[in-house]
Amino acid sequence: MLREKLSAKGHPNITAMHKTTLEFTKDENISKRATCIIGVSASKSLVELSDKFKQAIRRDGAVIRITVKACSLVEVLEGFGSSKLTLTHPTDIVCRKSLYTCNRTIMIGSNKAAADLSPEFKKLLKKPDTILEIIIDVIQ
Repeated sequence: MLREKLSAKGHPNITAMHKTTLEFTKDENISKRATCIIGVSASKSLVELSDKFKQAIRRDGAVIRITVKACSLVEVLEGFGSSKLTLTHPTDIVCRKSLYTCNRTIMIGSNKAAADLSPEFKKLLKKPDTILEIIIDVIQ
């Protein structure tokens, strides 16, 4: 199993309403139109993940688990890697329920999008002082 850790922060404009994607960004500010973003000021982007880790994610069928902790609450996303992933975006990390890939995509076939997070978790995401601990594991 390979693991990468990063952090992000909450933001008052986070709505977490997107039904098919979930995103972390290095950007510090977002508008309310960014309905998939659940964390800003991320400590890493896709391009900054280790080469060994990116190689593991690029295997068709690789199982990826992303654990997001905010205070005492935890959300877990599971999905898949793909040989189509480029993992080159300088600011964003996007999880997708669909099979669509672009340079922002880390995971396809995700079991959750932003809209699927619990109401309590979403409430924490709106607070700028909320720190998200994000653990990304490549299981297989």
